[in-house]
Amino acid sequence: MNEYTEPRFASSALITIDAQNDFTLDDAPAQVAGTKEVIPNMVRLLNSYRKEGLTIIHVIRLYLTDGSNVDLCRRQVIEEGKEIAAPESDGAELVSDLKPDASLKLSADDLLAGKMQHIGSNEFLMYKPRWGAFYGTRLEEFLTDRKLDTLVFSGCNYPNCPRTSFCEASERDFRVVLVKDATSQLYPKAEEEMKNIGVTLLETNEVEGILA
Repeated sequence: MNEYTEPRFASSALITIDAQNDFTLDDAPAQVAGTKEVIPNMVRLLNSYRKEGLTIIHVIRLYLTDGSNVDLCRRQVIEEGKEIAAPESDGAELVSDLKPDASLKLSADDLLAGKMQHIGSNEFLMYKPRWGAFYGTRLEEFLTDRKLDTLVFSGCNYPNCPRTSFCEASERDFRVVLVKDATSQLYPKAEEEMKNIGVTLLETNEVEGILA
């Protein structure tokens, strides 16, 4: 282990990325293949973090129906009327299995304003306007204020938002963990690339064992 990149789980946060109905459920408008299949492992990670009282941050997307806050590559389809993760819609909600309380609803106005929504004893929701969890957000300040130096990632889907977030975290000198079987669309070359920038690759059962 490299002393500068080895995870410190006692000062870690678990980050889930874009595990929302519109990206996960069957027949959803932007379903990402393989995401539904990793939800059970994401739940296991969440349960372990909740049991230990460690920080959890669910990072989500919200696409305004006029397209004004949407990535350029998706803006046109939203402007033409396709709804994906629209504020106050069921599609924008976290997959219910991941919520600490199934009745919990996203507070879209607060999230879009850059606020953290507190949804559990040490559990939060956060909106990101682009691929990376750090771009245009207060995530770095939030983590630094809490003296958290290790980020454990899971969610949807590796080639886009997780990959960008890993690089952003690495360039900010956070210790980074990729949970392989809790991240959709991961492939062998990606694992090699992540190792090359100091990301630690683990399985869900390994994280559970470390926390236990």
